[in-house]
This record gives sequence, structure tokens and C-alpha cells, in this order.
Amino acid sequence: MVNFQQTISCVDLQAILGSKNLVILDASIPPVGNMTAPQYSWPKYRIPHARRFDLNQDFSDPNSNLPHTMPTAAHFELAAKALGINPESQIVVYDDLGLFSAARAWYMFRAMGHKNIAVLDGGLPYWLALNKPLADTALDRVDDKNFVMGDFVAQEQAGFFAHWREVQSHTRSQEALIIDARANRRFIGADAEPRAGVRSGHMPNSKNLPYTDLFNQSLLKPADELVEIFANINPKQQAMIMSCGSGVTACVLALAASISGYSDVRVYDGSWSEWGSLPDTIVETSLDSA
Repeated sequence: MVNFQQTISCVDLQAILGSKNLVILDASIPPVGNMTAPQYSWPKYRIPHARRFDLNQDFSDPNSNLPHTMPTAAHFELAAKALGINPESQIVVYDDLGLFSAARAWYMFRAMGHKNIAVLDGGLPYWLALNKPLADTALDRVDDKNFVMGDFVAQEQAGFFAHWREVQSHTRSQEALIIDARANRRFIGADAEPRAGVRSGHMPNSKNLPYTDLFNQSLLKPADELVEIFANINPKQQAMIMSCGSGVTACVLALAASISGYSDVRVYDGSWSEWGSLPDTIVETSLDSA
């Protein structure tokens, strides 16, 4: 089986369904703020053999008051083992919005040293649009009986996440470029934040690249178009720190940057949920950086 490490098409995934080391994960999360709920979602609509990657519960730090925070390596390892994941697993992750939270799962596994993981381009909506097969409930019960606990080993990698104090230093030095994946109206402070107690606006000297700008409908734009997007927003080829509302769509930017050939990329794990709620961080609401 060919190893997939960034994205995989629906056609290619269907071709390897049932392969020995293939693990398919549904990483969908409930809608946030004013997001529209998907029409088709887990558990009724799921790709054959898919298992539930529960970002909100199993794969977030239970000791953090921030949403979707990266758990410890030990916590992550146990949760991955419970999904039957092994060091040899080829993981394919998707979500029910096309591409939203799946990239977060991709980034987390990469941060824990697992390279053979790919995001399903177009996710469940495109899979359905192509009339690809869905899981059969009876067959799922057979899968459950044959389930074997995995022996995944988490090997935490340095340089994947940035702390807010480090981000703060880069707002001043501008040695790394901070890119915000939120919608533009949230970035400029025109729309209120969906989480209580979080101020509206953006970090000083950050730039806005809404993650939806990377799509043609539900599919990622071709690689050459992504390269052009990053060349325009980062003409000096600086290191990049990706941010968003809660560290989820920042990973969409990280995925697109990886496809575009960038390696010096980190995600601000606390993202705006943390920055906008801290008492002493600077928040700008002008149109200067929009």
C-alpha cells in the first residue's frame, strides 16, 4: 500500500479500503458559534470501517480550560491505542464539513511522530457526492468483534506548537509571521467572538488568511495555487505560526503550508481563545492588518 502523508483523494481511499494497516478516522466536531450543522454526519453516515476520533473528549487535555488543547504524549498514546492504531498504521482522517477539524487530527499525529497520516480531500461531503460506499451497521458489528487494541507509541516532536509568550514575542520582533485562519470579520473585530469572555480583534502584526480561502468548494486548491497564496502572504519566506479560534483551522493552514513545501511552521495551540481572554495581551481592531 502506498503511504499517504498529506492528503488522499476519495478515489484513492476507496481503492485501498480493507487494506491490512489502514485506519480510517472520523474527526468531526460539533458546529462552533454560527456554523451550520452538516446534513450528513456520524454515526449514521460514515465511511466503511471508520472509527471515531473524538477531539473534544478523548484527544484534548482534560486539565486545560481551553478548547481542543493538545494532551500529553501519554494521554494521546492511550487514546490512539484505544482506536487500534499501530506504528505501521496508514491513517486517513476526515470530517463531515469537507475540511475543518480533520487537519487538527492530522497535525496532532504528526506532532506525536506518526508520519503516515493523510487528510481525505473533500471529506465526507465529497465522498457522498461521488456516491462512494457508506458503512453498513451489521458489518460494523463484525468489525467491533474483531477489534484489537493498538500498540501505538507517541514520540513527541519538538517545534510543532507555540506558547502564547513566544507568540507575543513574535508580535514585537516579527521574526516569525503570525497567520490567523479566522474569518476576516472576526479578525478585524467587526464580529463578536463565539466564546464568552474573549475579546474581538487580532494580534499585532499578524496577517489574515481565512482557511476557507484555501478551498475550491470542499476540495483543497491545487498545490500551485496554494504555493502562490503563501508566496503572497509570506513574501520573505519567514517561519510561520498559525492561529485561529481554538487551534483547529490553524491546522488547515499548516496542512496547506506543508503541501506548499514549508517546514518551519508551528501552531499556536491556545489560539484566539487564549489570546483574546488573557488580560495583558494586545488586541487590535483596526483594518490595518486586514
